[in-house]
Amino acid sequence: MRLGDAYGLVLFNSAIFVFLYLPIVLVGYLLALRLRWGRAGIAWLGLASIFFYGYWNPSFIPLLLASILFNYGAGRLLDESVWRGSPRARKALLVGALSANLLALGYYKYANFLSSTVAGLTGFATPVFDVLLPLGISFYTFTQIAYLVDSYAARRSERSFSAYVLFVTFFPHLIAGPVLHHSEMMPQFLRPGHAVRFALALEGLLFFACGLAKKVLIADSAAPAANSVFTLAESAPPGFVDSWLGTLAYTTQIYFDFSGYSDMAIGLGLLFGIRLPLNFNSPYKSRSIVEFWRCWHMTLSRFLRDYLYIPLGGSRHGPARRQVNLMLTMLLGGLWHGASWTFVVWGGLHGLYLQVNHAWRHLVGKSPRLQGLLGRYPRSAALSAWALTFAAVVVAWVFFRATSFTAALNMLAGMFAGSGTIGAQLVEADAAACIAVGLAIAFLAPNSQQLLTGAGEKLERLFSGYRTPAAFWQGLHAGSLLFVIAALVLASLSWGSNEFIYFNF
Repeated sequence: MRLGDAYGLVLFNSAIFVFLYLPIVLVGYLLALRLRWGRAGIAWLGLASIFFYGYWNPSFIPLLLASILFNYGAGRLLDESVWRGSPRARKALLVGALSANLLALGYYKYANFLSSTVAGLTGFATPVFDVLLPLGISFYTFTQIAYLVDSYAARRSERSFSAYVLFVTFFPHLIAGPVLHHSEMMPQFLRPGHAVRFALALEGLLFFACGLAKKVLIADSAAPAANSVFTLAESAPPGFVDSWLGTLAYTTQIYFDFSGYSDMAIGLGLLFGIRLPLNFNSPYKSRSIVEFWRCWHMTLSRFLRDYLYIPLGGSRHGPARRQVNLMLTMLLGGLWHGASWTFVVWGGLHGLYLQVNHAWRHLVGKSPRLQGLLGRYPRSAALSAWALTFAAVVVAWVFFRATSFTAALNMLAGMFAGSGTIGAQLVEADAAACIAVGLAIAFLAPNSQQLLTGAGEKLERLFSGYRTPAAFWQGLHAGSLLFVIAALVLASLSWGSNEFIYFNF
């Protein structure tokens, strides 16, 4: 499933979103907060978020609303203050509700994948399903699965239907995450006397501008190089230099695409006084695959750990069982990203990486000689660990990006087997420079959370130190950020706006 120009509203980098939708929703929210009805702001944001989703394809609004109604009702029944049946029946209700969610996700996302796989294995003709993947279904399904499990474990659920609708549909996270936890968000949505503070709004504009810059200036600039090389790989191995530059271009693109989206989502939440959970924390600085998964798509990693890996047994049943659980978790995590065996292989590679990582830690822990060697050369050990981790991540990205095994194997042949020509024929010098600058930022620069968290309050304190009225400085800074955002949106339009990669999952 790919997005087209008709779906511009759901793109945070589009003109219709920045210049029309967002100002209307923000002004409407500020007005709703002035009404006597305490839930007016929640109701307005919920309706605005449903409109945001429906603009892409109105026919999927009933599916979203049905999912919300079903899971809200199931969550209320799982509440022990409402439930009147036996504990065994309550558990059966949980299993049934989870199964219904997974069946819906499976039909819309994996029906044709399973049908074609069965046909390939058996040679029998299987039906082809005319199914369009609903935007964001993976994210809102996982969010509600977590809610149901938490409701069952905590023996209580959310009573406010309007707050639950907003929890599921809040537009900054609805399309591509983060995967929210009920306990993190409801206290913010239902906070008494909730109001938008200027310091948070200014911090939100800073995050949004930073994320938009990452997307427009780096991710979208690296994308053409990656696209041209991976397109060639469908038919033949690219040259050695092109293969590496194309893979590093995608490595740069997906980093700044997802990092940019995460920053923009956080910024949009802050504009409404809501702080979304951190979802991205400099993963390319990681010195192990374990650390990488603590920094890349952090809320999905948390979901897979809490609702898949631990229920499978985690590390409670010995090293061998832990390795199996790790591999199963990562295989399913790969499949979650897309209905293709290349995503499964990507997940399997990361599962293998994690197994090797844990085995290495175990070996070092039992070897005083290795500990002494690593302790004698800490900088070399850290640099080697980082380089090996990054190289492993880059190789796995080949399968993540490739649209077929043929393309993936051709890319690897060009990178490691010396197939194709040697020189760079597809990637131009300016694209290579963009890749170099992007990776240098990813490796060396502080991330946006380190730079911008709390920046609004710091600027507010700074304003109070001037004789000029604080409102002047507030308006000046906010106006400057709005100008930068507008300039970036216009640049994106002139270059050809690209959707975010994770919108396709």
